[in-house]
Amino acid sequence: MAEEFNEPLIEEQPANPGDDVDMGEGEGAAAGEEGMVLPFAEGGESDPRPTFMSYLASPVVTLIVGSAQNETILTAHQALLVQSPFFVDACAAFADDGSPRHVELVSEEIDAVGCFLEYLYTGDYFPKKLPGQRILESDPSLPSVDETGEQLLKHARVYTIAEKFGMDKLKSLASSKIHCVNSTAKGEITYARYIYQYTDKDDTTVRAPVANFWATRSHTLRAEAEDEFRQLCLEFPQFGYDVLTRVLDEKLKRERNEKMTPGAPPSGRKRPRHSNI
Repeated sequence: MAEEFNEPLIEEQPANPGDDVDMGEGEGAAAGEEGMVLPFAEGGESDPRPTFMSYLASPVVTLIVGSAQNETILTAHQALLVQSPFFVDACAAFADDGSPRHVELVSEEIDAVGCFLEYLYTGDYFPKKLPGQRILESDPSLPSVDETGEQLLKHARVYTIAEKFGMDKLKSLASSKIHCVNSTAKGEITYARYIYQYTDKDDTTVRAPVANFWATRSHTLRAEAEDEFRQLCLEFPQFGYDVLTRVLDEKLKRERNEKMTPGAPPSGRKRPRHSNI
């Protein structure tokens, strides 16, 4: 998703509705000695943080991700998992008698769970943001332009799993990475469909940027994905309503500005969107 995705219709605003999450170099490295600690993003600031060895000494929990032929078995240390309120409740049911500790995540995507675990152990997940830039580190396995929406969906799925697991800082991190992806109209449609299908209607953090983007660019981008745009509006009426509301609000705002400053040239976006249409 382009850098300007979360801008208002006229005034320039930062792309991410919250503060960007900058992960310093070395923050993702695991400590090699018992006296060193990991920079866990969800840890308290005032409480002393446990050493890395104390996390490794905690019980190992088996995570059963997916079902049937798509089932994958992962493991993680319980002391790390319980940073999540979801896993606090799940682990509370375990007995301290040495019996197996299993948590089923039947409906979750394996890649999203993998990113969640990577974040628990390192404080970030791949691809990372380059320091001081709205660019993600290069992934040779992916094209530079997201034509299908899969790169956007990667971070969107991390966002929704972070919501489910109660990991607010991971949500913020995933949201900031969404705005670093360069995509096409069809990729944006795929992303918008996922957002309107799997996020709460009151979640303005990710929904508002989607509506704002299409309100300002639908007249040019829908020509590249007109059928998909129409289908999305029919499939998710709230999407069409949100876009239309912003278009009408912008029209009213422009009319008021013209009445207040007759003869003034119309205002426009200060920066072009990085599109690859």
